[in-house]
Amino acid sequence: MKMYLISDNIDTWTGMRLSGVEGAVVHTREELKEELDKVLADKEIGIILLTEKFGREFPEIIDNVKLEHKLPLIVEIPDRHGTGRKPDFITSYVNEAIGLKL
Repeated sequence: MKMYLISDNIDTWTGMRLSGVEGAVVHTREELKEELDKVLADKEIGIILLTEKFGREFPEIIDNVKLEHKLPLIVEIPDRHGTGRKPDFITSYVNEAIGLKL
């Protein structure tokens, strides 16, 4: 199985290409849909790497793919600007999930 990157910036795409991961750079909703359709049709791709920006801007597209397809696995990754999460997001997540203050 292969990985495939769908990025919103050239820098992330270049870094992943250097490590051997194919991918594309897209900016609009339509481009994202087209690229996802292309990737979903390729049965060799087992993991789609998406920059977190797409998860924030187009959650309905990403959630739809996650719900309707067992494969490929979609993993949201931070881009060169870092993650949009708070520094203590893991602790907050645990606090919300089990009600235990760490």
